[in-house]
Amino acid sequence: MEEQPQRQMSTASSSVEHRGSIYSEASYTMSSNSTVTSSTVSSPATPPNVYSSPSVLTLATDGPQPRSQLLDQSHLKPGDRASLLSHAQTINMYRDNAKRTNNPSIQFDFANFIVEAAKAMAVDEPQRWEYLHEAERLLRQLSLRGHSEAQYYLGNMYASGLLNKKGKNEFDKAFPLFVQATKHHHADASYRAAKCYEDGLGCKRDSGKAVQFYRRASTLSHPGAMYRLGVAQLNGELRISRNPRDGVKWLKRAGESATAEYPHALHELALLHERGVNNVVFVDFSYAVTLYAQAAEFGYAPSAFRLGECYEYGKLGCQCDPALSIHYYTIAAEQGHREACFALTAWYLVGSPNLLPQSDEQAYVWAHRAAQAGLPKAEYAMGYFTEVGIGITKNAEEALMWYALAAKHGEERAMKKIEGKPLPTIPLVARMQQQSSPNFNNPSPFGDIQKESKWTKKVFDSMKRNSKTFA
Repeated sequence: MEEQPQRQMSTASSSVEHRGSIYSEASYTMSSNSTVTSSTVSSPATPPNVYSSPSVLTLATDGPQPRSQLLDQSHLKPGDRASLLSHAQTINMYRDNAKRTNNPSIQFDFANFIVEAAKAMAVDEPQRWEYLHEAERLLRQLSLRGHSEAQYYLGNMYASGLLNKKGKNEFDKAFPLFVQATKHHHADASYRAAKCYEDGLGCKRDSGKAVQFYRRASTLSHPGAMYRLGVAQLNGELRISRNPRDGVKWLKRAGESATAEYPHALHELALLHERGVNNVVFVDFSYAVTLYAQAAEFGYAPSAFRLGECYEYGKLGCQCDPALSIHYYTIAAEQGHREACFALTAWYLVGSPNLLPQSDEQAYVWAHRAAQAGLPKAEYAMGYFTEVGIGITKNAEEALMWYALAAKHGEERAMKKIEGKPLPTIPLVARMQQQSSPNFNNPSPFGDIQKESKWTKKVFDSMKRNSKTFA
């Protein structure tokens, strides 16, 4: 395992020696290519955003939203005595207006509006399903009249499972709607239909049909479709003959039309310019960095992480710049990129003068977040932190559990740590079940501490059955 260059920091000599030993023990290898809860841990701090940028995107989700945000009309009040319509009254007036007109655009907007209103309600609330079924009926009527946006929107509702009380994806209903909308030159619908054909969602797998619909979407400048065709021609996928030259052309077109939803072509082009492609793409580190920066501006975590590496270690011709390194690592880490989370762990261990205060507690929290994502070296670091007492109270048994997790995932240093040692006692697992999970900005992928604890016990039960170490 190759060691990365050590960070060049100017701190007090005693602190440097102490942190240096910690950093060496919990060292890691960065690559461009699970949890055991401890005692209560604070939320991970976001490093100072020295270079303010809109690159960290807050994308709207399809989950329930506070109802107050849906119809916030406070800015319309002319005075203290004004009274605004209630939520239900507003929808009723909107409904009456949609019924009086034969304008499909107004009817589609109303259907869209009540779907958003339904999303803000609890899943078991009857009114939610009344709104969704009303929207479904209206969108079906519009779809029969050839309204492509209604066809696409209704197809997405089926595909996402929004209209199923069990949340089941109904691709068999979505796929025909995507195909219908494609006939009206709807780019997103063409792309969705292509994905259905490629993955066999609601239809039989058919690479030829998938390519056909990808090409339709590409002629309408859909960046996702152009990216998929480019990758397919680079790698010879979808039964397409390998053709790097045409593949790069598609990637360039996709990069020119890149969006926050489809920034992937920029990242792929940057990778190609890092290593080059014979007689097609020449090596150009400076241009690669530019492409990574463009993708990072869209909030694309892999590109942001790569830039964090470049500015930390001086790769691709970049000068070492702690501020930019932390900035880009933060963009990626806030989206759950596990390598970036662990990179922030290392930064917090040593700190950066006048930029990032040294903090064992934050180093521990970011390592925990990376370990939650299943990063073996982060699990090993968690074991070391818990064993030595960095950012957390010492706990030999809990440290052994982290080492066991890391060993399970192939971390050789962890294997040496647990060699010949017994499995941690069951009372420890039970005690950990009662402890609260770290309050991260993004919640644990397990959902709640009970599920997380069951998963932890399941992992160690499996290890005990299958590993000679615990036999």
